[in-house]
Amino acid sequence: MRILVIEDEPGIAGFLKEGLEEEYFAVDLAFNGKTGLDMALLNEYDLMIVDWMIPGISGIEVCRQVRKAGIAVPMLFLTAKDTLEDIVFGLDAGANDYIRKPFAFEELLARIRVQLRRNNTESDSICAGCLTVNPVTHQVFCRSTEVVLTPREFALLEFLVRNKEKVCTRTRIIEHVWDMHFDSDTSVIDVYINFLRKKLDSAGCVSIIQTIRGVGYIIRES
Repeated sequence: MRILVIEDEPGIAGFLKEGLEEEYFAVDLAFNGKTGLDMALLNEYDLMIVDWMIPGISGIEVCRQVRKAGIAVPMLFLTAKDTLEDIVFGLDAGANDYIRKPFAFEELLARIRVQLRRNNTESDSICAGCLTVNPVTHQVFCRSTEVVLTPREFALLEFLVRNKEKVCTRTRIIEHVWDMHFDSDTSVIDVYINFLRKKLDSAGCVSIIQTIRGVGYIIRES
């Protein structure tokens, strides 16, 4: 899943990018509000992490402008502010949740999972037919057989399962599974799809990933 982090402190931004990428997220960084807002309006993100105090446009204003544009992406505020009034102010501006600085990375991950669950299911695991994907443990099961995937294969499969019964175009897959600096044509997706199919087929989930010729791929429940 693709996350936009708007944070002006390079140390924190780098820490977040490295940690989130280790959890198989694709991460884009912006170091000021203007750039972050432009990226949020131009690209499709699964979640945004926004520092309250950033140069140029504040995190609050970024949030307001994103909501004004009709974009319902989940937003988490990073804030050093801790009064009830400040927190309510941020939530009223359109944020879905907040986390106070300094924060534990595990708590941030838990809050991210809550927001992603609300868009899919109330369980940590997401399922499609005989396939179960657990974003917390990074495990994939075909019925009772575990399927071992590389981080990129896992990220691709998770995106497809989260969007089951929907056609995922190659462009959308690139946007969500690879970060904005990925420079290649979308044929790389076909290579990873083949890797996934071989592993899933051998575990018993035969033909669960279907090709929509000329468009992209889809996972169906049955």
